[in-house]
Amino acid sequence: MLFVSMAIGLAIRLAVIPFVYREWLDPFVLDHWAFGRVARSLASGHGFGNTFANTGASALMPPVYAFVLATIFRIFGTYSIASIFAAAALNSLISVLTCVPVFFIALSAFGERTARWSVWAWALSPYGIYYSSDWLWSTCLVTFLLALLFLISMRLESSPSPLGWAGFGMLTGLAALTEPVVLAVAPLIAALSCYRLRRAGKPWLTPGIVAALAAMLVLSPWIVRNYRAFHRLIPIRDGFGLELYLGNNGYSERWVDSSLHPNHNDAELNEYAQSGELAYMDHKQRQALSYIRAHMGWFAAMTLRRAIYMWTGFWSFDKAYLTEEPLDPPNILVATTLTLLAFAGLAVAFREGNRSAPRFALTLLFFPLAYYVSHPETYYLRPLDPPIAILGMFAAIRFAERRRTVHG
Repeated sequence: MLFVSMAIGLAIRLAVIPFVYREWLDPFVLDHWAFGRVARSLASGHGFGNTFANTGASALMPPVYAFVLATIFRIFGTYSIASIFAAAALNSLISVLTCVPVFFIALSAFGERTARWSVWAWALSPYGIYYSSDWLWSTCLVTFLLALLFLISMRLESSPSPLGWAGFGMLTGLAALTEPVVLAVAPLIAALSCYRLRRAGKPWLTPGIVAALAAMLVLSPWIVRNYRAFHRLIPIRDGFGLELYLGNNGYSERWVDSSLHPNHNDAELNEYAQSGELAYMDHKQRQALSYIRAHMGWFAAMTLRRAIYMWTGFWSFDKAYLTEEPLDPPNILVATTLTLLAFAGLAVAFREGNRSAPRFALTLLFFPLAYYVSHPETYYLRPLDPPIAILGMFAAIRFAERRRTVHG
């Protein structure tokens, strides 16, 4: 069953690629595709940088996916049709491989029936299909790595094996170098496993230290590179100031003011090029914090609005807005339904005293926090789709069982 669902899921994803790849041939899209620009710089031998223009070294992007794309560019050609197909096919493969941790997470947490349905829910997920076939970004890889971390942390709560904890730490480092938001979750689910080891009377401190040291071992080459390039400690990336500014400047017609991004604004690009990346990011952060301090009510309301948008897809029903975002209404239906099912499943899990409920809760609650205060995009929440699918299927199965009991 697992391999059948994976095969069907992969076939669907690969079948979609020929219908959507052409948008990546648009010169504007290619020239403003941050991962792509860095990958092009790497593939052409100019190092990790040139994110917005030919401005030299950068720490704006985390390194893993940029190096993956650079490898594809070297093999298939930079920005070629073949490289676009290869990148989309790789994302599709990674997406269906996520079925494996989905199955075993659901099996361990809720049993075989939920595991079977969860795998199909993920294999046929509209978000899983779209973001693997038509989104040349790190989303699918982060989704896969976060699901693996979740599964491994479940196994480690009964095992103080230093080897297992070192593996968890190294995978955490790799995931953080793919997308640092993973660090909002990985230490928490590891701490939960340490707590349960302690409750069981097993060694817990040494495994936690081993995991932390293993993560630092993986992160340290990139940290050293950033220090040598910028003479400042930059653990992974330096772009939070810009992200905070794009979402906190008084603009509220959409969830982010893209017109202030250097990709779309010549004045911002000139400031970035003239002042340098770190000075520019520092300035954007000061501007954002200054606005937030002066408009705390606006910030609180926008933070709530951004959180609602991430979980429901709803921002506005204004006609002008919907003209720019015509797919919002169907997305609201899908996103809201999945969210309601997931949180219903979480509530049932807590009510039944399920051991996995706190781990799911930590993941769902803490992963998106940074996006609430900066700005969201629809794909930012996608790494949570595997636990959402599992909880949703668990809820649907419990509701079906209850209905049969009532009417039986």
